[in-house]
Amino acid sequence: MTYQEATDYLYNVAPLFQNIGAGAYKEGLENTLALDEHFYYPHRKYRTIHVAGTNGKGSCTHTLASILQEAGYRVGLYTSPHLVDFRERIRVNGKMIPEQRVIDFVEKERTFFEPLHPSFFELTTAMAFKYFEEEKVDVAVIETGLGGRLDCTNIIRPDISIITNISFDHTQFLGNTLPLIAREKAGIIKQGVPVVIGETSGNFEVRNIFLDRMAAIANEAAIVFADETDEISNHTLCGEGGITYETKHFGVLRGELGGLCQEKNTSTILNAVLLLQNTGYRITQENVEQGFKKVCENTGLMGRWHRINIHPLTICDTAHNVGGLKYIVEQISQQKSTHKHIVLGMVGDKDVEGSLSLFPQDAKYYFTQAMVKRAMPAEEIQRIGKKFGLHGNFHPTVHEAYNEAKKAATEKDFIYIGGSSFVVADLLTYIYK
Repeated sequence: MTYQEATDYLYNVAPLFQNIGAGAYKEGLENTLALDEHFYYPHRKYRTIHVAGTNGKGSCTHTLASILQEAGYRVGLYTSPHLVDFRERIRVNGKMIPEQRVIDFVEKERTFFEPLHPSFFELTTAMAFKYFEEEKVDVAVIETGLGGRLDCTNIIRPDISIITNISFDHTQFLGNTLPLIAREKAGIIKQGVPVVIGETSGNFEVRNIFLDRMAAIANEAAIVFADETDEISNHTLCGEGGITYETKHFGVLRGELGGLCQEKNTSTILNAVLLLQNTGYRITQENVEQGFKKVCENTGLMGRWHRINIHPLTICDTAHNVGGLKYIVEQISQQKSTHKHIVLGMVGDKDVEGSLSLFPQDAKYYFTQAMVKRAMPAEEIQRIGKKFGLHGNFHPTVHEAYNEAKKAATEKDFIYIGGSSFVVADLLTYIYK
């Protein structure tokens, strides 16, 4: 079996949410528990950090992993979705799981897991937990899939739990109000485990959901609401990219990630580091400084206000819902460019109208669709965009839309590609492969 055959098998034998959406979602932990027992509970052999939330999970998990690597820990990192290569989901000290290990897992274990009919995410989670044990990691930073309470990563008992924020996404599974979504995310909170809540946006009902969960399970450990602390006193966008932060406990930090949303993420991360230090992790100020500076180098993170080119400035970003895109649109508006060119694609099970209503009318649009079944047809996005004063042609593939934007742009213009993780995945696959 080749690596391509192994990944094709994984995509086809187990429903893949990023391709087909709701049909891949499996509620309950039965399969996860069966796989965990089969592999002799690998996640119990190392420490873990659990990260849930609507937006910001990827930036927080990668940055925490980078800091821990700088502190000398051997760090497992489990995230989703991948952009270019399946192996991006499972890393140790930034290096992707080798192709042969993926092949070996499928060949050796398929006779056990096939009768279970697991989802793709259940299978991938089991692979990650087993690989981290085999690689003898000290700690693994584990990102949930789309939920919390019933997410198959929720079998771990972490050193700390982090919930980045609560916004509208996957409402068909998690609920159509912020308190309902918060209740699902709060399911990762466990007795005796400290918790960081990144952002409640002043929603006291959401805030109380987390306090109620702590009380219900008699969790007397610390709960920190990061947006109620004064950890960050000031932040400044750097001209060459990145953000400089003035902080209470860690001095001046230079963050490599440059999206406006990173100020909220950084507050979450720093409060998490303080809790980790209190639980015995050896993390110095220098570890934090270097972890922020080198997050992409250390962990392979892509797609977060990701600069593709300088002249014209070309940026892609995986923000894909109203909560994430509001920061992107604000940052697009701040670009001092002659003209703005926006390559935009979305999936049909998101709030497309709410997202498109955020975008500026004074830009030229290149509507497109990613190569996944969930992608909304480019013509349909163009039609809805017109309702909000967004005008431009539609293109059948992301790379064609991107090339048209490049042809039309001058060196002083600005190009943005996004609206969906899958649009960014298609772009980066085209560029890097």
